[in-house]
Amino acid sequence: MSPNRHLHAWLLLLPAMAMLAAFTHIPAISTLLHSFFESPIAGKTGSFVGLDNFEFALEDDIFWQVLWNNFWYAVVTVPTSIVLALVMAIWVNSQMSGRAIVRLAYFTPTVLPMIAVANIWLFFYTPEIGLINNLLEKLGFEGQNWLGDPDLALPSLMVMTIWKEAGFFMIFYLAALQSLDQSLYEAAAVENSSRWQTFRRITWPLLMPTTLFILINALINAFKLVDHLFILTKGGPNNASNLLLYYIYENAFSFFDTAYAATLTTILLIILALLAWVQFGVLDKKVHYR
Repeated sequence: MSPNRHLHAWLLLLPAMAMLAAFTHIPAISTLLHSFFESPIAGKTGSFVGLDNFEFALEDDIFWQVLWNNFWYAVVTVPTSIVLALVMAIWVNSQMSGRAIVRLAYFTPTVLPMIAVANIWLFFYTPEIGLINNLLEKLGFEGQNWLGDPDLALPSLMVMTIWKEAGFFMIFYLAALQSLDQSLYEAAAVENSSRWQTFRRITWPLLMPTTLFILINALINAFKLVDHLFILTKGGPNNASNLLLYYIYENAFSFFDTAYAATLTTILLIILALLAWVQFGVLDKKVHYR
């Protein structure tokens, strides 16, 4: 490649590199540096405290609680959303009547704004007039305080997240299913393969790259939920539904402890980096075939 072509290539990459540096790398480095200082008071720069903020995080019971909440939130919502998305995609990909309407119904929650979704589910979960409690009472069951009960608040958020994300992931699975080589299924039919055998031996292995892509997005979404918490629970009751990113927001903008918020953000980035290493360094080698 000639020097001019090298120059042209770098010039084409420059806008994207500048945006990536300005909005990703520089803020990440700035956050890391800020985590080693005290929070500024009255406009004065905070003094250097080294790893004191990280030691405080290790002793912070609320931090461990929200981290545990986030762990269970990801463990429940990610696989459940993926399984539902795959089932829905297989169903709407079949030769069924009215499948266009079914696809639209599945995908509709995805296009709704986060705040709108939270308000819809707030109506569902309201103790006295909520839709879910009214249905339960008609069936002879006692209504619940879905967002006010520490044992139910986080599961209620999980249900809402699964409802919203499963339809979004379904689109990727549907596109992948429609791109599969149909001759493989014809060969399976000739061999009198059952539906389960065809799915296990053909469909699922060929969908693994798509599954990895969906898994990455689902895990990222599981650690960046903020909007719904604003409307539904604000992390309550007693931090039972609080998640890590919302706890970071509270420290930065409610408690004005920006140094501790930077420390928590650094920890979040480390967690996401470890997850990315597992996904791209380990799983990626197992799901792509040649």
